[in-house]
Amino acid sequence: MDSGCRKENVAVDKRVREAGLRPTRQRIALADLLFAKGDRHLSAEELHEEAVAAGVPVSLATVYNALHQFTQAGLLRILAVEGSKTYFDTNTSDHHHFYVEGENRIFDIASGPVGVSNLPEPPEGMEIANVDIVVRLRPKRRD
Repeated sequence: MDSGCRKENVAVDKRVREAGLRPTRQRIALADLLFAKGDRHLSAEELHEEAVAAGVPVSLATVYNALHQFTQAGLLRILAVEGSKTYFDTNTSDHHHFYVEGENRIFDIASGPVGVSNLPEPPEGMEIANVDIVVRLRPKRRD
């Protein structure tokens, strides 16, 4: 392993520890795959395919568990888009998304004037944590 790779693993290990998670070999390997390519949106199945291709011995169930643990720890944001289709977003800042129907592709809406008005008052003792907007896209239909 070259020194650059060791530095990357040390940074990932630190990130996982600071999120309050134990840095197991599998968590570190999955976090490295998740965060090495910048902001992106992945399903558990896609991350599992990447892990297998990278030679990381991990089950799909372990990938799901790690993704949910990363989400609970604030490292990821979960996006339920299409029924049972769930994506995990490495960008945890407040932002919104486009979803291309039929392609199962999701990407960030560039920052700009997206507004939501007339939100309901939350129940007593609760506060709104965030509002997710997903704008569904499809190819234009011919008239």
